[in-house]
Amino acid sequence: MGIGGIISAIVVGAIIGALGRLVVRGKQNISILITIVIGIVAALIGTWIASLAGWDETSGVDVLELVIQVVLAALFVSLYAGWAGKRR
Repeated sequence: MGIGGIISAIVVGAIIGALGRLVVRGKQNISILITIVIGIVAALIGTWIASLAGWDETSGVDVLELVIQVVLAALFVSLYAGWAGKRR
């Protein structure tokens, strides 16, 4: 992954984090910054998983990669919200 891929992963990660947060039911007491960081991490891991499966070299929108990223973001948002809620 080159520098262009990293920059696009960061931009897409911000969107992925927001989508992941929308998927999770209920109120999450986490900041927008944490949501964006979670989205970036989910986007990078999702892209890596898609490349391992061979789904990163498609023409057009990589729907499977996007689904993996959103599912990972929702999972990470749920885990972080649960962890942050127990700390308070």
